[in-house]
Amino acid sequence: MEEFDFLVVGSGSGLDVANVAANRGQSVAVVEKGPLGGTCLNRGCIPSKQLLYHADVMETVERAGEFDIEVSVDGVDFAEIVRKVNEDVAGDADSIRRGLESSPQHELFRGTGRFVDDRTVEIVDGDAEGATLRADTVLLAAGTRPGVPDIDGIETVDYLTSTEALRLETPPEHLVVVGGGYIAAELGHFFGTFGSEVTIVGRRPNLLPEADETVAEAFTERYADRFTLHTGHAATAVSEDGDGRVTVEARPYEYGPGGGVDEAAEPVEVTGDALLVAAGRVPNTDILDVDATGVAVDDAGFVETDEYLRTTAEGVWALGDIVGEYLLKHSANHEARTAARNIFGGELEPVDYTAMPFAVFASPEVAGVGALEQDLRAEGREYATNTYRYENTARGDAMHADGFVKVIVDLDGEILGCHVIGPEAATLVQEVVVAMTAGSGTVADIRNAVHIHPALPEVVQRAFSGQFSQPGHDHGHDHH
Repeated sequence: MEEFDFLVVGSGSGLDVANVAANRGQSVAVVEKGPLGGTCLNRGCIPSKQLLYHADVMETVERAGEFDIEVSVDGVDFAEIVRKVNEDVAGDADSIRRGLESSPQHELFRGTGRFVDDRTVEIVDGDAEGATLRADTVLLAAGTRPGVPDIDGIETVDYLTSTEALRLETPPEHLVVVGGGYIAAELGHFFGTFGSEVTIVGRRPNLLPEADETVAEAFTERYADRFTLHTGHAATAVSEDGDGRVTVEARPYEYGPGGGVDEAAEPVEVTGDALLVAAGRVPNTDILDVDATGVAVDDAGFVETDEYLRTTAEGVWALGDIVGEYLLKHSANHEARTAARNIFGGELEPVDYTAMPFAVFASPEVAGVGALEQDLRAEGREYATNTYRYENTARGDAMHADGFVKVIVDLDGEILGCHVIGPEAATLVQEVVVAMTAGSGTVADIRNAVHIHPALPEVVQRAFSGQFSQPGHDHGHDHH
């Protein structure tokens, strides 16, 4: 048994807290079964956004004709694009590993950790197999992995998850995607731009169901122009032939109580040479065997924490994707700051999720913060909305931009949410996040700030400056 002051399982955002422990002179154990840096660095945001930027460049070139510039693409070294991105990521993971190995305060244990008792973890495989570690404080930050839905025949076919898709050195001829969320949207854009035919099968009526409904509808329409969509369909069976071609059978799917797959309906059949399963993510709590230490999990297996990020087990904390609040790197980093304050500080402070933005780096780009209109309507809340289109600003017109900013406020003018679809959506939503976090959080914060003319953020200012309309009411509200 090896004793430590602090033990972290996972080397993503949990390392931020481990480093605080080390800087305070504590002995720190880091347990990691994969490359260092966690999902974001190795198989998530970093490689995907680097690859997607190549797709954005390609798309810019392809649209040059709209601006009376004649160009032709002489070739794309797809394998080299993918190789460079993955080398870059591997280099970063390696430098984190070297940093830990040369630190006198940290000890790195490579392998899968499993709880065997309170705050006691055994390494069951890998380089550190057989080690048993005990610590006064334990942080669970072991993340999630791609979920594989229960589809007939799924175990008999060769399918990709996002992890493998980000390493493909040739674009598939025809990529079939099961799932309609942000991973399906981003990877569909990536492979579609580099020549793959793309078919997406998603259960919800719209792609990006976690986004505001107006944005999700607009996004789905744009994707329907680019790709073949079977939304409102669930994949029920898959099979693979001798040539490695995969056929997906999908049937209409009804969301909500009393819904489900319409077994009587005639199935849609789609055949492609690659299948990407992008149907959500599952927490790694089962691998950790958290039952052995009294850490409660919810029905989906995510760790239950209080607002300070404490679990139900004494001395055990959790953060990041394994907590399942927001499966976003910036959320995990935000939680890490809160956890570090709470573990090592005096006063406990709750983690503040009030203005947690998200972005989808597809084409069109999508971003949002705060309440969704469909949720406010379901709760029976009073609110008003206003929408402004990019092309009605000078810069948007110059860019031939297609998209809009949608603002949702309460009847006193407090910002409830802002949702953007179009170029630089993730950048445009940021001033709204700041207004909601640091300002008074009202329409006036954005309306009264001077916006550079003719820059793109004017579309945000205009969205906050017009007549707001209340659903079900004819007259608009003008908030001063």
